[in-house]
This record gives sequence, structure tokens and C-alpha cells, in this order.
Amino acid sequence: MSSKTPRDPNSDPWHGPLGDDAGPARGRIEPTLGPDPSEAMGGWEVDDFRARPGKGPRAPVEPPPPSRPWSWVMAMLALGALGAGLYVMRQPLSDMLWPETRAQQLQADAARALAEGRLTSADGRGARELYAAALARDPDRAQAREGLAKVGEAALARADKAMAARQYKQAHSLIALARDLSVPRAKVDAIEQRLRAREAAEAGVDTLLAQAAAARLAGQLDGNEHAALPLYQRVLAVQPARVEALEGREDTLADLLQLARTSLSRGELAEASSRIRRVQAADPGHVDLPDALAQLARAGEQHRNRADEALKRGRLDEALHSYLAALAAMPDDAAAESGLMHVANTYAQRSERYAADFRFDEAEAALRDARAISLQAPGIAQAQQRLVQARQTQQRYGQREPSAQRARRIDQLLADASQAEARGDLLTPPGESAYDKLRAAQALAPQDPRVRGAMARLLPAARQCFEDELRGNRLRRARECLDARAALEGESAALRDARRRLAQRWIAIGDERLGAGEIGAAQAALTAARELDPQVAGLIEFADRLRAASAAN
Repeated sequence: MSSKTPRDPNSDPWHGPLGDDAGPARGRIEPTLGPDPSEAMGGWEVDDFRARPGKGPRAPVEPPPPSRPWSWVMAMLALGALGAGLYVMRQPLSDMLWPETRAQQLQADAARALAEGRLTSADGRGARELYAAALARDPDRAQAREGLAKVGEAALARADKAMAARQYKQAHSLIALARDLSVPRAKVDAIEQRLRAREAAEAGVDTLLAQAAAARLAGQLDGNEHAALPLYQRVLAVQPARVEALEGREDTLADLLQLARTSLSRGELAEASSRIRRVQAADPGHVDLPDALAQLARAGEQHRNRADEALKRGRLDEALHSYLAALAAMPDDAAAESGLMHVANTYAQRSERYAADFRFDEAEAALRDARAISLQAPGIAQAQQRLVQARQTQQRYGQREPSAQRARRIDQLLADASQAEARGDLLTPPGESAYDKLRAAQALAPQDPRVRGAMARLLPAARQCFEDELRGNRLRRARECLDARAALEGESAALRDARRRLAQRWIAIGDERLGAGEIGAAQAALTAARELDPQVAGLIEFADRLRAASAAN
């Protein structure tokens, strides 16, 4: 047995003395149950971390300096300062580190506010606002949702008490709060009807009838609580069979319909629609209502047809205003909505053409017009991309270089384009085609007659490219040829027809993919068709079938 030796203070407590003289007498680590330590260390063996001969002495570990009393004082001061900082920042830190705690605190504050009767408050400290804040932090928090329901019930109970105390204005506000918080409609309607009855009884039905008749005579038919229609309705809420109220409401509704017809004759479709819808809400069975609704529908259809014709002729502003008028008359007119989207896409296509000619101000203006109509128009993203590409092309071919150098570059690009045209490389390969060379020349000299003439010579090739790719069902390639054709040709009836044909082909492909259960491919086909022509025949029906199939999945 070897005798034990005192432990060297500079030695490694796990492996023995540190330094070159450690020798082979180091302690051996016995295997133990559990995971392989070499695996835990990424393949390293334990001995790989020990000092080895020939690697040089390891630096001795210096003992810690003797402690000094003032160092403890400084440490305590630092800890105190940190604690003070944490105290000042405790609320933001708790929000950051323990969001669950913050949500619980909001819920506790809300329960306290509810118990104290603070149902809602503009400063955010009411029970409604606090429960809503807790729910916003954690939408799955059932207690906060239940708390909001309790606030609604409390509001309804308070409304009953306010009504008993003749505080009718406060009662109305509390009923509105209960309705906002989704208290069962039957309960809210019941107490609101009682409130109306109390108000009417207190005001006097005869007084209300007199006020309603005076309001109608003054032309104040609707729009506020002192107008004729709301006053007659208050009487009927208390006495549904009161003849004077029934006749007065009938006459008031007839007056509103007459005003609606006058608005229709002036082309004020939004105002006419608002009045007719108000009559429909007050008395769906009014004798004159069907005729008024029919007139409104005819006016909307006329404006939509006018918009379609203006769109075909390229008069976008006129089409836009007519589509908006049609939608003002019939807000659920799907054809007018589609037409409006088509106007936005046409503005986007106009932006693309301006960008192709490096007319960037006009391109930006057309793109703004498209966005103002509908941010969801499919063509906007592509128009934005083409505008960026056009700017990059112009920068790449150096607008700032000397005029003589630019002229030489234009000559070279025209020569390259002629060679590519002779080889038959009209639109491909990318970067080396005649089209790409001429686009580069156009970036340098948009108005150069030689460049414009060369571009015009490519138009038949772009048309043929489109037809060939469409015939071969290579639709993405056909779209590229169509885009080149649009840049060369500009907007025309022939180009619109080509877009329609390509959109119809995409719908056919999408229908086929939908039948095969490929929802993603069908959705991509719908998007491609919508970008080309939002009004193409069959698009709405295909979109409906796709929506139904997606919902079923």
C-alpha cells in the first residue's frame, strides 16, 4: 500500500498535481452507470482535458487575494443600487419576464373594479377595459371571458336600477354596454322595451304623437331621436295597435321613399340607397317598398353596364366612378366588385407599361391609382416588381456616363440585338435575347427612333411566342411572352383578348387540379387567372368551388 501524501495546494483536485511533473500517478476515473460522458461532450474523452507531457507547464492557479472590509461595503452598496433600480422598474420587468403574472394582475384588478361598481372607464381602469386587457394578453384565459360576461350582467342590473330611479339616459348607456358585451339579446331587448315604455308613459303618448307629427311636417323624417320615424316607433313600442302611430309611421315611410326616388333621379345613389334601406328596416312589408327596391336595382345595373363599357374603351376614371355608384346602390353586387378590381388591375398594367418605357413618374402615379382603388388587386405586386426592375435596369446601364460613351453603348446593344434576332433569339435566353438587348438600349435612350423601330419589329415575334406557348399549355412561359407583348404593343383590344384567353386556360387547369384534390395548385391557378382578368367568364364560379373544397378540407 502506498502512503498518503498531503495534497498540494496547487494541484488539480480531480486529476492530481498540475504541471509537467504530474506523471502517470494520476487517479483513474472508474466507469459508472448512465450516459457515456464522451457522448455528452461531443465525442471528447475525459483524458483529452488532462495535462499531457510535452504540452508545456500549465499556469499556476493564484490564490484569491485577501479579503478587505471595504470591498464588502462596496458590494452591498452595488446590491442596494440594483435593488432600487429593480424596484423602480418592477412593473415593466414583470411584464417582460412574467407575462402570465401581469395577466393575472389585470384580472384581479378587473374583479376589484367590478366589485366596486366601476364597470367601464375612459381611463382604462374600468372592469370592462381591464378584463379586455387580460384577454388580449392571453386569449385562452377563460376567467377573463367570464369576467366580461359578469360585467355585462352587472350593467343590465344597473340599467334596471337606473330606470327605477328615472335616470333614463344612464339606463340607455348601461343597456348599450350590456349589448356590446354580448349579454343574451332577449334579456337586453326586454329591459330596453320596458325602458322605452317608461319613457313613453312619462312623456305621454299623446305628447309623443304630437311631437312626431310636428317633426314630419317640418321635414325631419329620420336621423335623430327627435325625428318623426323614431318618435312613432317609440309610441308603437308601448302601444303597438295605436292607429295614429301606425298611420303616421306609414306616411313617414312613404315620404322617405319619395325622397329616395328624387335622389335616384339626380343620380345620388348612395343617399337613395340609405333611405330605402331605412324603410326596409322599419317596415319590410311596406306597400311601396318593392317598387323602390326595383328602381334602385335598375339604377345600379345601369351604372354597372356604363362602367363595363367605359372599361372596354380604356376610360378608367369613368369606369371607376360608375362602378362606385353601382356599389352605392347595391353594396352586394359581385359583378360591380369584380369590375372595380379590374379597374385597379388595369391601372397596375398601365404602371407596368410606363415602367417599361422608363417613365417612372407616370408609373408611380398609375400604381398609386391602383392602390387607392383596392390594395388587394392582384396586379399591384407585379407592377411594383416591374417598376423596381426597370429602375435597376436603368441604373445598371449608366445614365450618368458621358454622352459619347452612351452613344457607343447604344450602338453596341442595337448590334447585339440584330445578331440575336438573326439567330432567332427574340425573347430567349434571358439577358442575351434581342428583347433584353433592346430593353437595355431603351433604358439609355427611351426616345431614340432606332430603338423604338427595333422594338416594333419584335412585336410579331412576341405575339407568335404567346400563341405557341399557349398552344403547348406552357402557361407561365405564355405569361412572359404576353408581358413582353404588352411592353411592345401597349394596351389594345387584341392584348385584352389575349389576357382573357390565358386566364380561361388557367381556370381550366385549376378546375382539373381541383378535381384531383390538389387544393394548393388550384389556388395558384385562381390567383394567376385573377391577375390576368378579374372579369373573365367562369372565374367567380371556380372561386366558389375552390372555397367550398377548401372549407371541406
